[in-house]
Amino acid sequence: MITSPPRSTNGDGPGDGPEQGPGPGPAPGTPRNGTGNRRPSEATPYVDFTRAEWSDLRDKTPLPLTADEVERLRGLGDVIDLDEVRDVYLPLSRLLNLYVQATSGLRGALNTFLGESAEQRGTPFVIGVAGSVAVGKSTVSRLLQALLARWPEHPRVELVTTDAFLYPMEELKARGLMARKGFPESYDRRALTRFVADIKAGKEEVTAPVYSHLIYDRVPGERLVVNRPDILIVEGLNVLQPALPGKDGRTRVGLADYFDFSVYVDARPEDIERWYLNRFRKLRDTAFQNPDSYFQRYTQVSEEEALDYARTMWRTINKVNLLENVAPTRGRATLVVRKGSDHKVQRLSLRKL
Repeated sequence: MITSPPRSTNGDGPGDGPEQGPGPGPAPGTPRNGTGNRRPSEATPYVDFTRAEWSDLRDKTPLPLTADEVERLRGLGDVIDLDEVRDVYLPLSRLLNLYVQATSGLRGALNTFLGESAEQRGTPFVIGVAGSVAVGKSTVSRLLQALLARWPEHPRVELVTTDAFLYPMEELKARGLMARKGFPESYDRRALTRFVADIKAGKEEVTAPVYSHLIYDRVPGERLVVNRPDILIVEGLNVLQPALPGKDGRTRVGLADYFDFSVYVDARPEDIERWYLNRFRKLRDTAFQNPDSYFQRYTQVSEEEALDYARTMWRTINKVNLLENVAPTRGRATLVVRKGSDHKVQRLSLRKL
């Protein structure tokens, strides 16, 4: 039985299931000319920005992170630096802050209509982050968590990955899904949707399983506790998929229906494969050396043999999942962040209201 390798211990390693993303072709967006105006001949639900155009939107927002903090948040193999944080993620944190404030204002209007107290605490603002194995989705999520928590309007920001809702390894084996770990059917989607629904409903305390990339499985007896955050970030490769019809044929509520904003981190599959293999090399020299690592056996063979395994995983599992399940959801995102071959963001496409 072939299974795919885990992410690094900081949550951004070479890919077990929960981390896939981009597909072929350009990111969705409306081309802009040199003056920053949309070309009228193109009609799409997105406005397209170059990195420089996007950077101008930060509106003098100060950078609250240091180089050391960015280094701690950066995933294995990611080349993100202070310049990219300043150009890309600082404007995004400003945009999200505006979204949160606007949502709060709308909630106040609804409370007035319903005759409810204006002092009633609102529900958390939920952000979904999707992307590919090795594309840097986990780093984006951690950066957003750190940046958004610095805004005084919403200091409590929680991050949850969908890895925690993968079925336990024992159940995956019983269902014959070990070779499809990370595909939609390998998750307890009902439990994941219920978890986010409970948080969105304003429940005081909601819990989730804990997943370990070291043992490649859930940690028995451990639970993550989330207590009414101001913002919840949900990171995972399948988070933008629409709900599947029930057995009665009726449409159900899906995870993405609870999102107030969503981000898709995009890149060419050929580039992602190269990043994936580079990360696998680094993990083989680091996390895989741990005797408790599920993938420790790949340190006992030659690098060539180990990389042959990683290539097989990419081409037979990760890339298939990417093209069939994950990339098709890109057009559902509020914002598409497009990376170039150097792992740096080149363009962004923002959905118009």
